[in-house]
Amino acid sequence: MDFFGIIAVLTSLAALFAFINTRYLKLPFTIGLMILAMVFTLIIIAIGSIYPPLIGDATAVIEQLDFKSLLLDVMLSFLLFAGALHTKLDSLKRNRGPILSLATFGVLVSAALIGFMLYFLLILIDYPVDLIYCLLFGSLLAPTDPIAVLSILKQAGAPKKLETKIVGESLFNDGVGVVVFLVLLSIAKTGMEHFDIAHVGLVFLEEVGGGILLGLAGGFLAFRLMRTIDHYETEVMITLAVVMGLYSLASALHFSGPLAVVVAGLFIGNRSPEIAWTEQTQNYIDKFWELLDVFLNAILFVLIGLELLVVEINSFYLLLGLAVIPISLLARYLAVIIPVNIYKKRLDFVPKTALLLTWGGIRGGISIALALSLEADMHRELFLTLAYIVVVFSIVVQGLSLSTVLKKVLAKS
Repeated sequence: MDFFGIIAVLTSLAALFAFINTRYLKLPFTIGLMILAMVFTLIIIAIGSIYPPLIGDATAVIEQLDFKSLLLDVMLSFLLFAGALHTKLDSLKRNRGPILSLATFGVLVSAALIGFMLYFLLILIDYPVDLIYCLLFGSLLAPTDPIAVLSILKQAGAPKKLETKIVGESLFNDGVGVVVFLVLLSIAKTGMEHFDIAHVGLVFLEEVGGGILLGLAGGFLAFRLMRTIDHYETEVMITLAVVMGLYSLASALHFSGPLAVVVAGLFIGNRSPEIAWTEQTQNYIDKFWELLDVFLNAILFVLIGLELLVVEINSFYLLLGLAVIPISLLARYLAVIIPVNIYKKRLDFVPKTALLLTWGGIRGGISIALALSLEADMHRELFLTLAYIVVVFSIVVQGLSLSTVLKKVLAKS
């Protein structure tokens, strides 16, 4: 099947699942689509036990699509820009301290804690894995997924003060998390004997700093161009060009593409209304990016459900995955509690902020995509299965219960 045919099938499945969810299940949009996609996949597996070629054909289609490249190289830039475009900078500025701390210090601490706890757990059960590979796994689970967070928070009813911190962190920490993962992946490939802390620090600053500066430059250029015209069709095209151009240029310059499009989206979304855009232009741009965001989210969460076809599930991996869930939650809590305690006296935090940041820190497709980047000798199948189990739990259990947890915690305060 060619690429267009695969996209056509995915779009048709997403539309069918969206209808079933909207008409009957009435679950949060993305969660409902993922659950239905998983049910659909289980039906394929059940039928495949009777007619084995079906599983082979379905798995070939999923592998041909290449979830990792589709998400990281194509969809991520559009989804991040759409989220940043509608995020108000004033609230982010007031909370820049905790947001930056969570997106940097929090990611590093969470990655290290998950990696070390998993390393010792595997030794305890007599299934030793090199520490560097466990740290790699920790780095792919450390960042919260902005795509999952943004889509779920819209329906959770979180207080604005808490939503700002969760959304702000999630917009930035995936860029940092990807950089940390790539650095550890390079160490895993070349060996610790080639590790140079100065070089790693320089690469980190280049990726993060370069991405931020590139995003500011691209956002400013787009803003200036749109300010000179009043033609919403052209202005929508300019925003598309910014996303695609910045992400491609960042990749060529070895800068962080996710950070570049987030910064550009924040700049354009906060400077352009009432300065560069007319009311009509703003309405068309908002609606265009909202619809694109919904469509890509639908495709993404259907794909997460269908990835069940390529994940190896056995009793050992399943039990270990269930053990990793509390590990990931504990690591997340310990990583956020320090920044929260540092800033809570200066900023107006809601009660139990650390607990709510932990439960609201949803993992998503980025973790699965990074797990797919591992090489076979890095225990790829094991870590892919563990990541998938944590992501499914995070989206379904944490996502569905987030609203209830928020109400109970805030009611007791």
